[in-house]
Parts: sequence; C-alpha cells; structure tokens
Amino acid sequence: MNNVQSILNDPFKNKGTAFTADERKTYNLIGTLPPRVQTLSEQVKQAYNQFKSKDSALEQRLFLMNIFNTNRTLFFALMDQHITEFMPVVYDPTIADSIEQYGQLFTDPQAAAFLSIDDPEHVKESLANAAGGRDIRLVVVTDSQGILGIGDWGVNGVDIAVGKLMVYTAAAGVDPAQVLPVVLDVGTDNQQLLDDPEYLGNRHARVQGQTYLDFVEQFVSAASGLFPEALLHFEDFGRDNAAVLLEKYQDQKLIFNDDIQGTGIISLAGVLGALNISGEKITDQKFLTFGAGTAGVGIASMLYDELIREGLSPAEAKKHFYLVDKQGLLFDDTPALTPGQKKFTRSRTEFADSANLTDLFAVVQAVHPTVMIGTSTQPGAFTKEVVQEMAAHTPRPIIFPLSNPTKLAEAKAQDLLNWTKGQALVATGIPAGSVEYNGVSYDIGQANNALVYPGVGFGAMAVGARVINEKMLAQASHALGGIVDSTQPGAAVLPPVSKLAAFSITVAEVVAQSAIDQGLAKPGITDAKKAVKAAKWVPEYK
Repeated sequence: MNNVQSILNDPFKNKGTAFTADERKTYNLIGTLPPRVQTLSEQVKQAYNQFKSKDSALEQRLFLMNIFNTNRTLFFALMDQHITEFMPVVYDPTIADSIEQYGQLFTDPQAAAFLSIDDPEHVKESLANAAGGRDIRLVVVTDSQGILGIGDWGVNGVDIAVGKLMVYTAAAGVDPAQVLPVVLDVGTDNQQLLDDPEYLGNRHARVQGQTYLDFVEQFVSAASGLFPEALLHFEDFGRDNAAVLLEKYQDQKLIFNDDIQGTGIISLAGVLGALNISGEKITDQKFLTFGAGTAGVGIASMLYDELIREGLSPAEAKKHFYLVDKQGLLFDDTPALTPGQKKFTRSRTEFADSANLTDLFAVVQAVHPTVMIGTSTQPGAFTKEVVQEMAAHTPRPIIFPLSNPTKLAEAKAQDLLNWTKGQALVATGIPAGSVEYNGVSYDIGQANNALVYPGVGFGAMAVGARVINEKMLAQASHALGGIVDSTQPGAAVLPPVSKLAAFSITVAEVVAQSAIDQGLAKPGITDAKKAVKAAKWVPEYK
C-alpha cells in the first residue's frame, strides 16, 4: 500500500477533507480529495446533518460506525457535541440490534482481535497483528456468553467490546489509538447462530472446563506480555466464569470486570443518591435483588461492602440482603448455587412459610424490602401488585429496573411513579425521559455502567495503578452519588448522561487519588488531577 492509501485508510491518522494544502503536498494527497479544505467543526456539522437524515436508530448507528472506521478524530469530535443523543445509538440499546445482525451487517473488523479456541497457538500473534504496533493501554475482552440481556452471541459479541471502548474515549478521554477490542471465540450454544449461514464465528458448542480456562490464561498471559501497562477489562462473560476469572486475576494484574464491579458501583452510587434525597441511612435498608446472576451478585457484594464500611459486622450486614432468582428466594439448601450466591442465602428457619417464597410478590410481602433492584431480564416483573406491596411498607421505595435492552426492563419509570404516587426513587438500565406526575417533573437517572467504568478505568490507567481494588471502587461510587442535587423536586438519583464527560473526570481523579494513597500508583506520581489531565486525549487534528 502506498503512502497515499495508507494515510487515507488509517482511521487514527486520516483527516479527510481537513488535510491542509501543505499536508496534501507533503503526503502526496494532491488530487485525491475534493479541493476544499474543511475545518473539523465544519466536518462535524456536515456529518451531523447526514446523521439526522437516517430513518432508524440502526441506520444512524451504521452511519456513525462508517465514520468511526475511517476517521476516529471526527467520530469522537462529533460524539463529544451530541453525547446524549448518540449514546443510545452507538451503545445500549441499539448495539443489541447490531450484535444480533453482526454477520449480515459486517463490513470492517474495526481493529479488533479475534481469538479462536480452535487456533490457540496463534493467540499472541493475533493480538500483535490487531494492535499493529500501537501502544495498547486498554483492552476490552468478551467471550460473549452474557451479552447485555440477550445472552450468548458468539463472535458477534465483538461489537460490545468495540462499543465499550467508544464510551471510554467519549466519556473519559482514553486515546482511541491505544485501545484494543478482543473477542474470545470459544464457540456458541446459540443454535440460531449455528444454523445461520452468515455467522462468522466457530460453528460448535461452547468449550468449557479446563480447556476454556487454559485458553483465557493464554490470552491474559499474551496480552500482559505484549501490553504490560494495559488495563484488561472483562465484559459480558457468563455467570459461571466471570466471578472465577475476577477472583483469579484481580490481585495479580490491572483487571476490571464490568458486569460484577461496574454494575455494583453504579447501583451503589444510585442508592447513595436516592438516600441523599430521602435522608435515610444505608444501614437501615433492606435490599432485594431480583436476578441473582453475575450482575445481581455483584450489586449485592458492593452494597454489602458499603455496610461493612459503615460499621456493621459481616453477620449483621448479610441480614440486609435477599436474593431472588427464577426459583424464588435463595436459601442455604437451594440446589446449584454459585459461590457468589452462597454469600447471601437465607435460612429457611427465618420464615414460617419458606416453601411458598417462590415468586417475587411472595418474597416482597414477606420481607418488606426498601430497595429493589432488577437484573432478571424478565420484562414487566415489577408489577403494580409487587410495587404497591413494597410501597405500603416504606415511604420512599428505591426501585431500579436495570435489565436492558428496553424490551427486557422489569418496569417503566412512568408506571413506578404512578403506582407509588410519585414517591418511588427510580433509576433505569436504559435511557428514560422525564416523567410528569402531579405537577412535578421527575428526572430519571440511568444506572448504566457507562456512567462509571470509563472514569474508573481511566483513573487507574492515568497513574499506572497495579490493580483496581475495593477501596478505589468505593471512592467512585461516592463520587457519583454525591453529584446529585437532592434539594430539587423530582431530582434524579444519578447525574445525567449529558454531563458524562465532566463526571467521568471526577471519578477518574478520585480513583487515581485512591491508588496514590494506597501506594499502588507508579513511583513518582503524586498529583492525581495532574496525572488525569496529562493522560486525557482530546479529539483535535494534530
């Protein structure tokens, strides 16, 4: 490829019509572009007008991905100006449609690494090829077993890794030339994909057990060797593997699991924000998590750790939690419990009718929770009957239907406020507009991990942290929960996506400072704000 082709086809260097006359001469681009030289702001305006002409969210996403594939600076400058509008298009919920149709829509690998369990000897070579000599500082990796709320999507899940990295850059300013999306293709148990002639991944059932763990270890070892300063962000692994992998690596390497830790951070932040509004103490709450998979257990763990920090003993803290899954309330003798679930089970001796606690309404009626969080992917599970039973026993019920995409949400914000006469403190997992009730406009916080993981990861990267630990995560939760203006009628429990860039830096700074205070930062780094500012990438043509 000649110099002209290489620079125009390199999304990290391409400026398109913004190449100046001198640059066109220097790089032999004369005659390869329309003669007019545009500024970045002119390109942004032109691209946005084209974006608005698209008829559906998926068409808008495909248009934006075309810009992303050809010019990263233009893409992020555009997203920077329209982040509230673009987030649901480039990420959740529209990304679910993109993942489900990945094979049919495929046009570009987007600088991702595709690692096949059928070709383990080429893991290191594949990572190096995808990096293309770039200084990789952030890797988002998925095995696609638990994509959003839509399940196992095999190699198609690479889109979630690409999307997460977009948010890292748009929110926190991670340099897009220093990131690498990775998919571990270990097969799929999704028969729809296996039967699809356009499916691009391995056509066999998921490989599990020691062979799977050995393959993940091969990836971690190769990535750590090639990119020694990189954060490894694990995304959408299945419940049987996510906790095992986090437990194995979190004390050894710079590791973050968004489904366990990210979901826990944002949920704790939302609860803290809600309690700022209600004026209540977290140690007085009863927590019911509906959906006891990776996310549900991660949320319970983060809230449990906060109760410990507030002075409760482990035994006292455990009494505040009720985990409900498809079989009902989880008890000590419930079959096939995961290690994470076992930490929060109840004893049947606590209840006179434990055999009847097999559905959500029965559990709510029995335990009177003050906080109810949904990660069940059971649409409409927070019914009027359930919500009103909860509200009858607590003045300001905190209710977070977090399942996404939209079609899987446990409830709608409008219904929750109507059913509780405006008393519910609500956060949703998908974007929700303001809700009008009895003359008050209620802002609905979005408990989306995108509000927190960019700041956490960037803060750790900015100071060269060795690990990400519980203290750093707690600082992130408190930083987010403290942003809410609790004095405003109808105040949201979490800050709005429109302020994502600003509060991502706030989170990054407190995480960086925590790393410094704990002696986990690179030697010589003592000023968190200075380190974060120095590391931040800005979408400008160089």
